[in-house]
Amino acid sequence: MIPQAFIQDLLARVDIVDVVGRAVTLKKAGRNYLGLCPFHGEKTPSFTVSPSKQFFHCFGCGAHGSAISFLMDHRNLGYVEAVHELAQMAGVAVPSEPVRDGRAAGMRQSLLEANEVACAFYRRELKQSAPAIEYLKSRGVTGVTAARFALGFAPDQWQALAGAFDSYQDARLVEAGLVIEAEGKRYDRFRGRLMFPIRDRRSNVIGFGARVLDDSQPKYLNSPETPLFHKGQELYGLFEGGEAVRKKSRVLVCEGYLDVIQLAQAGFEESVAALGTAITPHHVSALLKLTDTVVFAFDGDDAGRNAARRALQATLAVIPDTKTVRFALLPQGEDPDSLVRAFGAAAFETQLSRALSLSQWFLKSLCEQIDVSAPEGRAAATAAARPLLESMPPGGLRMQLVRALAEVVGAAAADLEALYGLAPARRLPGAAAGAGATAARPSSARPVESLKAQLLRRLLAFPELAREFAPALNAFLADRSDQVDRQIAEVLAAACAHPRASCAALLEALAESEFAQQYRTLRARDLQLDDDVEAVREELRDGVLAIEEARVRLELSALEQLELSEQVRERSRALLRRLADLKHQRGAGLARP
Repeated sequence: MIPQAFIQDLLARVDIVDVVGRAVTLKKAGRNYLGLCPFHGEKTPSFTVSPSKQFFHCFGCGAHGSAISFLMDHRNLGYVEAVHELAQMAGVAVPSEPVRDGRAAGMRQSLLEANEVACAFYRRELKQSAPAIEYLKSRGVTGVTAARFALGFAPDQWQALAGAFDSYQDARLVEAGLVIEAEGKRYDRFRGRLMFPIRDRRSNVIGFGARVLDDSQPKYLNSPETPLFHKGQELYGLFEGGEAVRKKSRVLVCEGYLDVIQLAQAGFEESVAALGTAITPHHVSALLKLTDTVVFAFDGDDAGRNAARRALQATLAVIPDTKTVRFALLPQGEDPDSLVRAFGAAAFETQLSRALSLSQWFLKSLCEQIDVSAPEGRAAATAAARPLLESMPPGGLRMQLVRALAEVVGAAAADLEALYGLAPARRLPGAAAGAGATAARPSSARPVESLKAQLLRRLLAFPELAREFAPALNAFLADRSDQVDRQIAEVLAAACAHPRASCAALLEALAESEFAQQYRTLRARDLQLDDDVEAVREELRDGVLAIEEARVRLELSALEQLELSEQVRERSRALLRRLADLKHQRGAGLARP
C-alpha cells in the first residue's frame, strides 16, 4: 500500500506536461497545451493539458485525469505500476506502509501469481467435475469457449485450495480474496461453484466470479474488494473482447457472465458485462476511450429496464458529443444468452438494429410510465429529467435533449434551461471570461442547490481556496443530508488533509470516494477556463454569504408560522439584523474593484 502523502508529494514533483509530452506532441495554446489525443484518432487537436491544474482532458473522447491516470490509460498499467514509473521519472523511491494487522502489504505481482495458481487449479477441477461439465453443456457452452474464457470449477470443499498452494496459511490467499479468515479459522471463499476468471486488459487474473450449479442462493458470488480488484470499476470480458471491440468499433454491454460467453460464441466477441453492479460513469468513460459506439443490451424484464435507466444516468454524466450510445431493449423474458440459444445470432442482430438512440431512451424512460397528455404528467416528466440534464457537461447533446424534452412537455427550450439553471454560468466583475468579458454576480434568488454545485466545481479547481474557505463552508454542512453538501465536505476535508495538493493531486486523494468519477468529470468540464484566483476567491466569498442569506430567510419564514412571543420577536429581530449585514457585505463585495 503506497502512502497517500507520497502520492501527493510525487504529483507535486512532476510536471504533467513533461509526462504527457513523452508520448504526445504538445503545442502551447494560451495557458494550456494542445495535442492530438493518443486515445482516439483525430486530425484536429482536442487533447488539452493544463500545467496549472496538472490535469489533462480530451474534448473529443472524454479521457481525462492526472499524470498517474495518463500512464495507466496510455501504457495500460495498473495503479501501482503507474506510480512506480512516475516515481522513476522523478528520481524518487516508492515507500510502503504496513496494513492494519502488521503484515507487509502484498505486492501486486505476488497477488497476481496467487490468482493464476488458483485459476489453474479451478480449470483442472472443471475437467474432473461431471456436474459442472454437464451444466455448461446444458447452457450451450462448448469446450473451446470454456477454454478461451478459462472457466473452472471450485470443489464443494472447505479447504480445496490447500492442494494448490504450498501453504494454506499463505497471507496472499486472504489478501487476494480467495480464502476467508474468521475466528482463527480459514476456508475457501468459493465452494461448489462454476468459476469465471476476471482478467484485466493485460490478461492478468484480478478476481473471480462464481455461479452455483443449481438454484441455491446467492446465485452469483464475486471476489471482494482487494488491492487488485474493484468491482465497480471492472468489466467482464474486456480482455477477451478487446480486439473485437477495436475491429468492430463498438462494444456490447450486457448483464451477466454467461451472456458475454454466449454472445462471444455466437460471433459477438465485442461483448462485456458489469460484475453484478450497476453500470457506473467509470465503466462508460472507460468504454468510450476504446470505441466510438456503446450498445447496452440488458434483460427484457423489470430489472433489465432499471439497469438500462441506471446506464443512461451513468452515460449522461460523461458522454462527449462525438460518441454514440444506444439501448437495445430485449423482448420480455429474454436475455442475450436465452435469445441467442433459442433463436440464433440473427435474432440478436435484429434486436441490435432496433436499438434506441440515447435521446430516444432518454425520452422513453422518462415518459413510459407517465401520461404526458395531462399537465401533471408533463410536470412529472420535467421534474424527472432535471437531475439527468444537470449531470451532463454543457454541449450539443445536452442542448438537443433539452429541445427534445421541450417538444414532449410542451414548453420552450429556453424555459426548461432557465428552470434547470443550465444557462451559462454568470461571472463576477473581474473574473476572466475568454476575451475578458464580464457579467453580473449571481442573484440572491439563485437556488442554493445550484449555487452549491457551482461552489463545488470551484473548490475542486482551487484546492488552496478550499482550505481557505473550509471553516466558513463547514458551518453550513452540519447535517450533511444533501449529496452536494456531502461532496463539498469531502472535498474540503481532502484539501485540508493535503496542504500541498494541486488540482490533480486533490483528485487522486479523492480517488476512493463514491463520487470520484463525478469529481473528475466536473474538473474536466472547466479545464479550458482560465479563472483568476482572486476572482474565484471573491466568487466563493459571495457564495458563502448567499448561502447564509438563504438560511436566514428560511428561518425567518419558519418563525412567521409560530405564535408570537417575546422570544420569537427577539430571534426575528436578530435575524433581520443579520440579513441586513449580509446584504451590506455582498454590496461591498460588488463595489470592490
